[in-house]
This record gives sequence, structure tokens and C-alpha cells, in this order.
Amino acid sequence: MRLKSRLIRFAFPLLALVIVGFFARSAQPQQSAPLASVRTQDSAYPKTFGSHFQTSDRCVACHNGLSTPTGEDISIGVSWRTSMMANSGRDPYWISGVRRETIDHPTAASAIQDECTICHMPMMRYESKLTGREAEAFAHFPPGHGTRADRLAEDGVSCSVCHQITAEGLGTRASFVGGFKIDTTKPPGERHEYGPFAIDQGHTTIMRSSATFQPVEDKAVIRSSELCATCHTLLTMALDPQGQVIGELPEQVPYQEWRQSTYKETTSCQDCHMPKVPQEVPIASVLGEPRSGFSQHTFVGGNFFMQRLLSLHRNDLGVAAPPEDLSSAALRTITHLQSEAARIAIKRLAVHNGRLEADISIQNLAGHKLPTAYPSRRVWLHVTVRDGLGKVLFESGALHPDGSIEGNDNDIDPSRFEPHYAEITRPDQVEIYEAIMADPAGKVTTGLLTALRFIKDNRLLPHGFDKRSADSDVEVHGQAETDPDFVGGGDTIRYSVARGGGAAPFQVEAELWYQPIGYRWAMNLRPYDAAEPRRFVGYYEAMSSGSAVMLVHTSALTGREVTAAEDAP
Repeated sequence: MRLKSRLIRFAFPLLALVIVGFFARSAQPQQSAPLASVRTQDSAYPKTFGSHFQTSDRCVACHNGLSTPTGEDISIGVSWRTSMMANSGRDPYWISGVRRETIDHPTAASAIQDECTICHMPMMRYESKLTGREAEAFAHFPPGHGTRADRLAEDGVSCSVCHQITAEGLGTRASFVGGFKIDTTKPPGERHEYGPFAIDQGHTTIMRSSATFQPVEDKAVIRSSELCATCHTLLTMALDPQGQVIGELPEQVPYQEWRQSTYKETTSCQDCHMPKVPQEVPIASVLGEPRSGFSQHTFVGGNFFMQRLLSLHRNDLGVAAPPEDLSSAALRTITHLQSEAARIAIKRLAVHNGRLEADISIQNLAGHKLPTAYPSRRVWLHVTVRDGLGKVLFESGALHPDGSIEGNDNDIDPSRFEPHYAEITRPDQVEIYEAIMADPAGKVTTGLLTALRFIKDNRLLPHGFDKRSADSDVEVHGQAETDPDFVGGGDTIRYSVARGGGAAPFQVEAELWYQPIGYRWAMNLRPYDAAEPRRFVGYYEAMSSGSAVMLVHTSALTGREVTAAEDAP
């Protein structure tokens, strides 16, 4: 045991440095800037710039090469690099949105870039603030491996962001919108990185040698929803034409939605989005001992569309993850959505007074609203009624190849939107669960810094959510407020369809669809004559046929004969 300890303490720090050095060199993309260029650009920053973080290549050298007893690859770096966390600084939809906001609010352009990099380029932005400067977004996109700031920006939400966050202020309003705190007082080599496991002295020495951090056990912080809430709670400031703040919008508040649910007592963000490995597995490839309760760094969420886009346009966007890994990650995201997001059922199906009536119930299985987070996301019902000969008598909510929804007022006209329905009687009525924003004049908008309030928010509520007493940041807006069937846990909606002389039996098919970037949200970028919006709209149009996925479906059939009693008023 003594010999093993000595080997760990003295031989492996050197081995780790060799491995890290090799990995760092091999991880550089071909478009790296010439060395002279790098030195010239780096000279614009203080020598201390970037010293509080390390890019992921310094971590994954020891935290890749991991597998379960059955051979499943659970390498931290392999899993993380396909996630939106790893690619937040490469996200072309995000950067096109930033460009739109700076065009809409030119007097606040610098402040907008600084604000929008808080959570998409957190290391670069944090270091910028420590040096007293505002962070830039466009200067670091697309990624190019130039300056130290470029490398920090392109590494997105990396290992040394989440694992350095301290308990200070977590869960308070001050911690939201990227208000996390790290310890900037300790010198390199003494700064703490927190994890859920105790680390022996040998591995501590290796980590200090390779990544300049000292690992510290802290289960409470790293596994808390409050840690996630620092960047997944975004309160957006509405601006007037002069760039002055005129109000606040709870743009993304999944943590607050979770707080209103029954899940807050039993399930954290990490429990769902970082699924635990059921067996004991090592967490390091260098003499790592088996651990129980290891959380996979897959960060499964809802953005399968962007994972596929990143794979297709990897050269433009400097994506590091291989195409096959991104394809697997997109499929994993879809599988998670289809198994964990919702259930659907036809609770009642009858013919009454010459009309076919179907009560369709949707159950939200998530610990927050469905959909949640960025308001471009939407979930909707596609319902089809056929007679006994297979003839379509009614259809509502069909998806077009361009990503728009048939009958959706907002996809047809950006100034309008579909209301929430308790009953649908016409094909041009579509039940869409979404958030619709309005500007100070009450006009519909997809501009985050133009939006002052929601005029519709009927996203499906989690179990335990009471819409009558909900906090203002998560309250229901629009007709769903007064719909008695729209409650915590889901919604029930009635479809009433004219028989139209169709022959029994009648079949009702109901599908629940999900789209992470709604058609209108993409198309509203088209008028902006700048490289970033033009690029993203082109990407979206080329991929629009795959912009949505069906979450769940069900069907039901009436009896073969419709009796006079069934058809009576």
C-alpha cells in the first residue's frame, strides 16, 4: 500500500502532465491561429487573464476512458463535449439573437454583449469582469483558438465553471443570471474544485499538477438545483429606444417552476439531466477506484435540433465532438424526451348531437413547465379524425416541412398568435403550449429586450403547481388562467368534430409534438442584415423538416354502430 501511494504521489503527477500536454496538443483544431498572432492578441490582456479557470482539455485527460462493467462508455469529456453546455459559445442561434438585440438597441450594444456572454461564455466573461472590462461576444465567434480569451469563450460551460461555484448566495435572486461566485482570493494550486466524492492525497497531487486545482468534497453544492439555477434563471431587462431599462421579464425560470412543484422535495435538476450510473464505476482513468452514485455528464435536455445542426456545420462552428457522437447525443435527447416528458390519453370518446367528441388529456412528467426555458420552445397537439373508410374528417396541428404549424396564427402572421383553447371545433384552431411575449405597446414580439411581459403562457404545469397562488415569475397568462381543466400536472381539452356524413367507426389519433426553435422565432431573424442571423436562418431552412419531434401519441376507436341514443342531444 505504501509503494502504491508513493507511485501515485510522485510518478503520476509527471505522467498526468505528459498526458495532459499530449491531449491539449491533439485537441487543437486545424484552424488554430499562428503563434505570432496568438502572442500579439494575448498581449492585449493582463497576464492574470484566464488564471482562474482551466479549459476542459486539462481535465478530460484523466476523466476520459471510463466505462461501466458492461462496457458502456461513460467518459466525462466524451459525454460533455456533445452537450449544449460544451457548445454554448458555438451556438449559432444564440449569437444571431445577440446580433439582433444589438441592432434593435444600438446604444446598448456593448452592455448587451457583456450580459449575453454571462452564461454562454462564462469563463471569458468572468475573467473580463475581474479586469474591469466588458466582455465581447462577436469577437470570439466563430471559435478560432486565438487568444486565451478565445479559448475560454469557445469552451462554453466547462468543468472549472460548475466545479468552482461556491455556496455563497446560491438560491438567492443575486445568484441568478450568472451571479455565481468562485473564490478568486486563493492562488493557482490552492483554488478549490468541488465534487461529490472524497479524494485521496495521491489524486489530489495529480489534479493540482495537471489542472492547478485542489479537489474538495462537497455533495451539497455540486448536486443542488440552486447551482444550476445560477445560469438557468434569466431575468431579462426590457429597454426603451434610448437603451434605458423600463422593466423586467422572467425570460427563463425552470428553477422557480420546479420550486412550485412536488419535485422539489424528491428530485433535483441533476437527477434528471445527469442520470446516475447504477453500478459502482471509477471517476478517473488514473488508478480510479469504483464509486457509487456517479452522475453522467450527458446533460440531457431538449435541444436535439441544435445537436444535429452542430454536427452538420461543425467546420463553420469549430465543433470538437465527432459527428457520430453528436448524432448519438441527439438520439439520446429524443429518447429522454419521449420517455420522460409527457403522457397522453383519450379520456372520453362519444358521438353526441351529430358531433364526435373526444376529451384528450396530457400529463406533464417533468419537474418544471413543458416546455421550459427559452421561450422559442413549443409543444402542441396534432389531432386527426377519420371515419370507418379512412377518410380524414378533421385535422388540427399538422406540421409543415418548413417547421410551421398548419392553422397557427403566429406562424402565418407575426403580429398574431393562437389563444389557449378549452374546446376546439375547427381545423384552424390549434392547441399550442407556449409563451408569447409582448412589447410595452402590447404587440407580439420575439425580441427579448423588447419584451416587457407575457400575454400567453399556457405551458403545461408540473405536478403540485397551483396556478392560483403561483409567484409572478411563473404565473399562467391568457385563457389558461380561467380554464378549470388546466391544472398542475397537465391539461384536458375537448375536440368537437362534425360527423359530416362519415361512416362509423370513427378513429381519433392524438400526437403531442415538440419543437425547440419555433418557426416564427427563426423567421423573425430574417429581416436582420447581418452575418449571424443570415447564417442561422439558412441553417434552419435547410434543416426545418427535422425541427420537431413527436413526444407521445395515442388513438381510440368508437363502436361500429352509432345508435340513436348516442347521437341524441
